[in-house]
Amino acid sequence: MSKLDKYLRLDQFPHFACSGCGHGIALASMVRAIDKLELDQNTTIMVCAIGCAGRLPVYLNFPSIRTAHGRALTIATGIKLANPKLKVIVFMGDGDAAAIGGNHLIHAARRNIDMTAIIAINEIYGMTGGQYAPTTKSGHFASTAPFGMIEPQMDICKLVEAAGATFVARGDIYHVVELEKLMLKAISHKGFSVVEALTNCPTQFGRRNKNSRPSEMIKNIKEMTITKKQAEQLSKEELEHKLLRGILIDKERPEYIEEYDRITNFQEEGSLK
Repeated sequence: MSKLDKYLRLDQFPHFACSGCGHGIALASMVRAIDKLELDQNTTIMVCAIGCAGRLPVYLNFPSIRTAHGRALTIATGIKLANPKLKVIVFMGDGDAAAIGGNHLIHAARRNIDMTAIIAINEIYGMTGGQYAPTTKSGHFASTAPFGMIEPQMDICKLVEAAGATFVARGDIYHVVELEKLMLKAISHKGFSVVEALTNCPTQFGRRNKNSRPSEMIKNIKEMTITKKQAEQLSKEELEHKLLRGILIDKERPEYIEEYDRITNFQEEGSLK
């Protein structure tokens, strides 16, 4: 029996994922980060919504809640406001987070509420039929873009940075140790933290884009991502089709719950602390 088994709902296995799906790799990185942080299984809450990434907390032996599509961050905000002592971790896919839930993502970052969002990026709606997502690259194919995506790709990391998130990182399922460390730092951070986890979908994305071999898809992810140090050695043209990985933003500013309590104390005691 593995020491990590205590963090898993073993009765829920075997998992739901398609053969070659990278979500399990991202989940394994999360479990290892949880173990190193020794998170309390009674005071850590997992929140998710709909979609492939939304299924991940089913396998974690923590209190969890599944919400309507795109509404995970709103429910998580309510949980944190009701009991600020809880550690709240939200799992979302790119469609869930950036499309129907995009407005909530912006305002969670703006408020800087102390919780962590793990966003699995596979450029597609995997569970509902292979529709394009805001993160689908221009030219890529989807069931709703049979002749190629014509819209520009959304960069979620830049979006939440602009909105006010105080910790933003990007990792991928090839660099699993690095992804684990990013998740660990995000969960430990005070304020709204986001980890974008680049993963693959061989079933819905791969077969429509003539690259359904999981090993090749993961190799492509590896070659697409670079560190800041590597980026410094490349020209502007060479950087055009690359994505930075690692910690992109790590800063401090007032956290929402603390500011909320400060105003509450003023109303009750007549003085701002």
